[in-house]
Amino acid sequence: MIVNSEIERYMESLLPERDEVLAEMERQAERRSIPIVGPAVGRLLAQLVMLRGAKRIFELGSAIGYSTIWMARAAGPGAEIHYTDGSSANATEARGYFDRAGLSGSIQMHVGDALASLAQTTGEFDLIFNDVDKAGYPAVLQAVPSRLKSGGLFVTDNTLWHERVLNPVNEDDRAVVEFDRKLYGSHQFFTTLLPLRDGLTVSLRL
Repeated sequence: MIVNSEIERYMESLLPERDEVLAEMERQAERRSIPIVGPAVGRLLAQLVMLRGAKRIFELGSAIGYSTIWMARAAGPGAEIHYTDGSSANATEARGYFDRAGLSGSIQMHVGDALASLAQTTGEFDLIFNDVDKAGYPAVLQAVPSRLKSGGLFVTDNTLWHERVLNPVNEDDRAVVEFDRKLYGSHQFFTTLLPLRDGLTVSLRL
C-alpha cells in the first residue's frame, strides 16, 4: 500500500457521491477490472483543469472515458477534449457514456496509438494527461514538451506503479522509473509527484 489503508478509507469517505454516469463507470471498472483513475484522482484532475483554466486538453490513454468526463466537465463550455484509446470497443463504450453525460460535443475521439493521434492533431494544449501503457512513458516524455503551452500542465498517472519503482524487474517497471527521473531532471518542467492512489505526477511547463 502506498498510503496507509485507513487513511485511504478516510479520504474515500470524504468524497461526495458521484452522478449516475460516473457511478456506473466505477461499478463496471470494478466488476471487469478496467483501469480507471478513480474518484479521488478524478477530482484532482478536474481541479487542475479549473485552476489552469484549461480549454484544450489531450488525454493519452482513455479506456472507457472516466477521466475524460471529469476533465471535460471541469473545462466547461467551449472546451476541446481529445480522447484516445487503442480499443474500438472501449471507444464505443466511452461514446455512450459521453452521450449520457451530455459531453459528446466537446470530446473528439481517436482510436489507435495515442502518440500517433497526438502527432496527427495540430496545435498546443493547456493540459496533457498521460495514462498509456507504462513501457511507453519515456516516449511520451519526449513528445509532450513541444505540444504544451508555456504554463500548461503535464499530468501522469501510475508514477509509483504499485510500489514497483522501488524494485524494478521488468520493462514496465524500468520505464516508469526512467520517466520519473527524467521528468524531475528536465529543465522544461517543474514537477511534483503526489502519493495519491498509485502516484500522480503534476508537471508545469516552464
